[in-house]
Amino acid sequence: MDIEEAKAIYRAGENVVVKALLKLDAQVRLLENQVKELQIQVAKLSKNSQNSSKRPSSDDITKKKKKKKGSKKLKKGAQPGHEKHERSPFPYEDLDYFHPYELDACPECGGTHLKPLDLEPRIIQQVELEKFVLAKEEHCSYAYWCEDCQKVHYAPFPDEVYKEGLFKARLTALVAYMKNVCHASFSTIRKFIKDILGEKVSRGYLSKLITKVSQSLEKPYEELLDRLPLETIINVDETGHKENGDRFWTWVFKAELYVLFRIDKSRGSQVLIEVLGQEFNGVLGCDYFSAYRKFMKDFNVSVQFCLAHLIRNIKFLTSLPDKETKAYGEKLLQAYRNLFKIIHEQESVTKAVFRTRLNMQKQLILKIAIDEAPSKLNTDGKEEKKEAQNMANRFRLYGDAYFAFITTPGVDPTNNIAEQAIRFVVIDRHVTQGTRGINGRKANERLWTVIATCSLHGRSAYDFILKAVQAYFKNEPAPSLLVVDTS
Repeated sequence: MDIEEAKAIYRAGENVVVKALLKLDAQVRLLENQVKELQIQVAKLSKNSQNSSKRPSSDDITKKKKKKKGSKKLKKGAQPGHEKHERSPFPYEDLDYFHPYELDACPECGGTHLKPLDLEPRIIQQVELEKFVLAKEEHCSYAYWCEDCQKVHYAPFPDEVYKEGLFKARLTALVAYMKNVCHASFSTIRKFIKDILGEKVSRGYLSKLITKVSQSLEKPYEELLDRLPLETIINVDETGHKENGDRFWTWVFKAELYVLFRIDKSRGSQVLIEVLGQEFNGVLGCDYFSAYRKFMKDFNVSVQFCLAHLIRNIKFLTSLPDKETKAYGEKLLQAYRNLFKIIHEQESVTKAVFRTRLNMQKQLILKIAIDEAPSKLNTDGKEEKKEAQNMANRFRLYGDAYFAFITTPGVDPTNNIAEQAIRFVVIDRHVTQGTRGINGRKANERLWTVIATCSLHGRSAYDFILKAVQAYFKNEPAPSLLVVDTS
């Protein structure tokens, strides 16, 4: 509208002016609502690992991270005041070769009158690979003619030889270690065996070796699977992977003494029922995903929802354009900062005082979250501040599930330990592109379980795999992941 059109409306009289103003007002309201919706969409599209449950790898790495106020850029390498870490020297009895260096004459003047001093010698220790040597064996079964039954008979091979095949235990365990610990593909392993060990082997045979290793780990895996429903505290997480183009889910169950992986077609609560059972009586540490809420509701399971995920969701509220919602998020965020301050100061107070402070802060957080959430209905009766109300409803329904760590010793307020346990699986998934069938699924479940549990105990995954494979070849009982061999 230009100035002449405005004057024409003015001269037309009161009714025309009112009608024009109402029309303009309706247009302004419509545009204001569209702007609000677009601002919310922009905020949602701007979600990252800092203000949502999105994984860090989904962040836009082209954006420069904001520097914290007062932070200084650190130089590369060791920082001032950090304790120096040096490798401990090999003890003398572990040395295979010893090379002494002595002087026959002075390196400066050439004099030969040298007197040995009682000072510590300078030492340089080295490590070298000896030449790779494969011990090649042949098992020969001779033929015999039986005069009694008039038949040819061969001396039987030991069962162990049949089960071993071409690769014996150490090579079989090495292939499994390279495949799942080193994230090497079958093609890479083939190159290693050909270039370093001097032998040719097919991808199909390597796949068969992994199946053998999987069978050797069946009992140790089943032992942990049977024990899971009896645990008092379990942290759970899941991540997706592909199998021949189909979507599968890798679940991780982190107990105090072990980590167990389960691959399933489902991401629903049915997996929790199958693994933990309907009578599970422990505390489940997890994120806010619907499968955990359903399991919690259907079977009255105690849950500790991850505070780290919650805080990121609260941070999202502070990025929204609505001032009241933003203020609500800021107040809730500050209340959680005070909660973690109490947790960090627990060593300076008695347990009774610590519990009292935690409970008081819990009640304050619940009050802020539920009672102070802003609300406004539009002319159609719809909630305009639905993000804040969604957060309030979450606390109304599941508020206590965010504070189980207060009443249950040993429960972590976050689900970080499960997320950390599944991290190397995510790397393996990206490298290997998932699995191709049920045998691959079982092998990954069992090998990942061994790797994570051995890491938890500070044990060598290769040593455990080797012992399991040796026991399998000899038809002996498999080793246990729950028993640490200190010999």
